[in-house]
Amino acid sequence: MPSASASSDSWWRGAAIYQLYVRSFADGDGDGIGDLAGVRARLPYLAALGIDAIWFNPWYPSPMADAGYDISDYRSIDPVFGTLDDADALIGEAHAHGIRVIIDVVPNHGSDRHPWFTEALAAGPGSAARARFWFRPGRGRSGELPPNNWQSVFGGPAWTRVTEADGSPGEWYLHLFAPEQPDFNWDSADVRGEFEDVLRFWFSRGADGIRIDSAALLSKDAALPDLPADQPPGPAHPFTDRDDVHAVYRSWRAIADQYSTGSQGDRMLIGEVWLPDAARLMRYVNPGELHTVFNFPYLNCPWEAAALRRVIDQTLALSAPTGSPATWVLSNHDVDRVVSRYGRPDTSFSLDERRYFHGFPVDLPLGTRRARAAALLTIALPGSVYVYQGEELGLWEVQDIPDELRQDPIWARTGGADPGRDGSRVPLPWSGTEPPFGFSPAGASAAPWLPQPKEWRDLTVAAESANPDSMLALYRAALHIRRSEPAFADATLTWQPSPSGVLAFDRNPPVGQDTSGQDTGGQGATVRCVANLSAAPVTLPAHAGVLLASGPLDGGLLPPDTTVWLRII
Repeated sequence: MPSASASSDSWWRGAAIYQLYVRSFADGDGDGIGDLAGVRARLPYLAALGIDAIWFNPWYPSPMADAGYDISDYRSIDPVFGTLDDADALIGEAHAHGIRVIIDVVPNHGSDRHPWFTEALAAGPGSAARARFWFRPGRGRSGELPPNNWQSVFGGPAWTRVTEADGSPGEWYLHLFAPEQPDFNWDSADVRGEFEDVLRFWFSRGADGIRIDSAALLSKDAALPDLPADQPPGPAHPFTDRDDVHAVYRSWRAIADQYSTGSQGDRMLIGEVWLPDAARLMRYVNPGELHTVFNFPYLNCPWEAAALRRVIDQTLALSAPTGSPATWVLSNHDVDRVVSRYGRPDTSFSLDERRYFHGFPVDLPLGTRRARAAALLTIALPGSVYVYQGEELGLWEVQDIPDELRQDPIWARTGGADPGRDGSRVPLPWSGTEPPFGFSPAGASAAPWLPQPKEWRDLTVAAESANPDSMLALYRAALHIRRSEPAFADATLTWQPSPSGVLAFDRNPPVGQDTSGQDTGGQGATVRCVANLSAAPVTLPAHAGVLLASGPLDGGLLPPDTTVWLRII
């Protein structure tokens, strides 16, 4: 059953969405890599958690130069994960559990093994096949220099030179990420038509939504000018947040709307858009474009009451004119896990400064306490909430992976200067007291693809399911209360007076509605969320009862780094 705030066809407005990184979720065949069989076996766990939808990271055929974000076929499943029939069965079984399915589409770039790119290499300069990508002659006397100064997100130049069919040094091609991920040219009608068909393919198979990777990067300035060092994203930037990218998403929204009829409800589009300008960010959810975008300012925000209040207010204010719901995210597969972030002296985060953050010691008990408090604060906010797998177990960032076992191209391309993202992608612990902790079946032929800390024995699903005070128990309780309490169905919050370092707001039930949508004549209780981010206990406001607390309460006091949900009559 969908949550109270996601009970209509517009389920995405208030959904609790679980991000599932297939490689690290559950291994069904014993090869040390998570797969769709493992996911299907664990669907009851996800249903019991209380989520409304699953967002799957890419599951397509891929050489895995970037953990599946280098896609060679957008209409199939990588054999390491299973088959297209497995995906169809998974979508159907998820729906039977009341769980919707969101898949990841990567439109900025493909794989260098994609048939189109193989064709482009063979076709040569000036061909229609190369026009689907960004091939250009180099600079310098013999073309030995890249066409411009653009740098890859993963480090190093964003250009790689090819060897032509006759063996001579040839053109260069653009890749804003790894060399194995050539950028598509979205000026090409072939590219636009291909991805529109990919959306139809998956919507026709029952997908409920599409998460769009690197959504702001599709459009490029065809002149390919050098990038000034201080050029912010926007219309003048040669490849980030250019205005014409919005035409792409208007066409995609029209396709999603065509499928948003019948009993399945809306098909939704959510964008991964990293932009510092909040006003530019919200242009992506203008009417007729994307349904929602990820809220990265909230994810990056330090554990400070004033900073969080500012981000929450800005998010709600910017969402209001477009009618789009806010989204709330504490972690994902690209950032350090929240337990580790909140256990550092600097509790903020930035993708560009990962090495800086990894230089701090981590106070795991403190980080866990704050992560519990942050979970209740986040889940109480109006809009949709995302839970990255393992977040509900309180897993921490694994920072001591041996160099020879690291997989992330960021680590390799920066020569180890950036530790990369492997630490947030370590396979989940399900049961037992030793690795692989039930991630793989008994008699598995290989160890998990990344090593699990032995200390995770206390954080397995089995161990936490038996502990009423565990992080898992907290998440289950919070998500189920969020689903059943009428107050969480409303799209607004009302701030309440609170001491310095404390956040307090009310969620009020919609007039005349209970959790089943029945008329109640305006009955229902207000829920007040109080989060104490200060260093001292604070007095709880008058209340009729405690719905849930992230940690023990001290009589009438709320301890530091603790959040409570109170029933207010």
